[in-house]
Amino acid sequence: MNEMSFVEGAIMYLNIQETADYLEVPVSEIHRLIRERQIRTISVDEEILLNRNQFNLFIEQREKYKQELEAYLNTPLPEDPDIKDED
Repeated sequence: MNEMSFVEGAIMYLNIQETADYLEVPVSEIHRLIRERQIRTISVDEEILLNRNQFNLFIEQREKYKQELEAYLNTPLPEDPDIKDED
């Protein structure tokens, strides 16, 4: 990955590998999204580039899901009213 990709706002377009790293998903997932036309691409000198800004909603939703999952996992189980003491 080139060094400028890490500078916020400096790089607007990423190649497939950089996009996979940015989204923390496998490269095969990026290829699937391109094949299914779920993400927009441009071709420059036989290289496929993706606009980084189109993934902002994806990242926000993923963070929200992580927070909701963590809150759910940290919620204690309520006592079951059907359990009867057999003693």
